[in-house]
Amino acid sequence: MASSLRWWLGGALLLGGQARAMPLSPPPLGLPQLQHQVSCPALQTRVAAQVGAEAGVWSISIADSQGRLLADLNGSIPRIPASNQKLISTAYALDQLGPDHRLRSQLWRLADGRFRLTGEGDPDLALPQLQRFAKLALGSGGGASQPGALVRLEVAEEPPQAWWPNGWDPSDRYYAYGAPITRLAVTSNAIHDAVLNPPSRLQTLLQRTATQQGGRLQVALVSARQPMPADAVLLHEEASASMHKLLSLANTESHNFTSEVLLRQASGSWDLTEVRRRATLWLGEQGLPLQGLRLADGSGLDRANRLTSRLLAALLLRMDHHPYGRHYLASMAVAGERGTLRRFYGGTPLQGRFVGKTGTISGVRSISGVLQTADGPRYVSAISNGAGDPNRTIGAVLLQVQNTDLCN
Repeated sequence: MASSLRWWLGGALLLGGQARAMPLSPPPLGLPQLQHQVSCPALQTRVAAQVGAEAGVWSISIADSQGRLLADLNGSIPRIPASNQKLISTAYALDQLGPDHRLRSQLWRLADGRFRLTGEGDPDLALPQLQRFAKLALGSGGGASQPGALVRLEVAEEPPQAWWPNGWDPSDRYYAYGAPITRLAVTSNAIHDAVLNPPSRLQTLLQRTATQQGGRLQVALVSARQPMPADAVLLHEEASASMHKLLSLANTESHNFTSEVLLRQASGSWDLTEVRRRATLWLGEQGLPLQGLRLADGSGLDRANRLTSRLLAALLLRMDHHPYGRHYLASMAVAGERGTLRRFYGGTPLQGRFVGKTGTISGVRSISGVLQTADGPRYVSAISNGAGDPNRTIGAVLLQVQNTDLCN
């Protein structure tokens, strides 16, 4: 199924704190599996030459559409992936939720006259949606028809201890990229910097909106983990942008909040321990190499994450054979043209021919994606933990991969 036409259209497992062996699952029936032995010595030699004396801090894996491992340097050594972690979150979300899925923010009326606002982490939730929710609650609760009537609205939210993955550095949490992960996040819980108490901000915005509309709103916080009463009636919902945009936010723009939400929604849970368990099981079901895998979050901001370049190359191969594969590839940055790769490799043979995901945190640089060559797609993952000039090295490696004569 993975062809040039289609491309253009579009270990040790940590569970519950205990490391234990996990048998490798076979790939889904009829799909190629990444091979274990390098099959292109010439490319292997060129890759090693580009890395040179820094070989110890690099992991690089390159495969073709049949699953042949063309070159591999430390491909089974787990490393900190930074935002290449998002490749897992978005693949999992696309597989589990489908390309037409949208996140929902909903207003419910309870039997005793209260209202409840629930959400799924729409990253684009903003004031216009809040104004519609407030107007409907006031109208259904007597606001406009009974001037001065007090309407009680509950906001269903996660507890504060769940707003950030434990491994996120406290200093990162003050910046927009480290904003808290909540179900009802106005503008992704960021203005210029992070909004540190999202429910308080939401309460203020709702009450201000109600006052402007001539009503009074009493807002209370309840746990999103308590079940909705069986007799609750859905009054209104606001849908997020399509999955295509959500995936692009996560992969092209490397939006941490969106990738975290997608991982939780794909898992059907906002309990991060359970989320990690279910995501890991899904990866195993795809027949991917899980050696050294450690999932700490969905965005890669947590330095406890560990992935191998073989896992990422195998995931890219799997997703290019996936029924929704064109959506996955279309969500990525494009070398020299779009997203976090727009400033890299422009004016070279890589421009417009490599789509991928970048990752950067202190001391870490990773770029993984799909390179179109004259001999079909190549699935490339390069992760450095301590390289001196990683962007130059990755570009040089990609140019070598593009020379298909090396493997003929």
